[in-house]
Amino acid sequence: MHSSEKSAGRLSGKVALITGGASGIGRSTALLFAREGASIILADLKADAGKRVVDELNESGAHAIFEAIDVTNAGDCHRIVEHAIREFGRIDILFNNAGIIRRATVLDLSEEDWDRVMAVNVKSIYLLSREVIPHMQKAGGGSIINTASGWGLTGGAKAAVYCASKGAVVLLTKAMAIDHGPHNIRVNCICPGDTDTGMLRDEAKQLGEDSSHFLAESARRPLGRVGTPEEIAQAALYLASDASSFVTGTSLVVDGGGLAGS
Repeated sequence: MHSSEKSAGRLSGKVALITGGASGIGRSTALLFAREGASIILADLKADAGKRVVDELNESGAHAIFEAIDVTNAGDCHRIVEHAIREFGRIDILFNNAGIIRRATVLDLSEEDWDRVMAVNVKSIYLLSREVIPHMQKAGGGSIINTASGWGLTGGAKAAVYCASKGAVVLLTKAMAIDHGPHNIRVNCICPGDTDTGMLRDEAKQLGEDSSHFLAESARRPLGRVGTPEEIAQAALYLASDASSFVTGTSLVVDGGGLAGS
């Protein structure tokens, strides 16, 4: 990537912290944000996969660093934000994208799974936002993007804790938008429909279903297919960029029409 190309990007000069960045939506968003001129700090539990993404970014001419962290651990969240500030001096975009799913009713769900899903999907947003917002305030603003889900807006079968966690993300997003709007910090969430990632295939496994049958069922929506990680990344780019300068507190549904009839 030549510097002249980079300067034309929609995120030129910006710094983005992306969690769950080693694969799926996080990886696609990191690649897209870098192409648009952003410097990237990538966080994930999976160290090898995360380093591979960062190598790919740096080889393309971007400036990217990786840190293996547990987003549910307050100390880890503090450490990665301090690392980002030392390296880049600022954080303009926080993409709270790390997430997990457990497919079960409340009767079949273990207490450990309940706690883990709520911690990864909700508590991590609180922990990282608490670290990042003071830096955004000093810099005069920023954009926080949270990954919610279509199941944060409507219920789904055998997904009790996932629906609960993503519903929490939707309302946490709105509450944060109210609190931090006066500091020019915009807070929005994306509600993806089924997207072709490892997590979607893992759902099939958890339910004991054949993955090709599960994917075919997932494609039953007006556009007749599941989404791609790149399509969700484009929504994140919109919310990260100045194109959405008057957008805060919103839930952007990107689901091929899946919720349209519900």
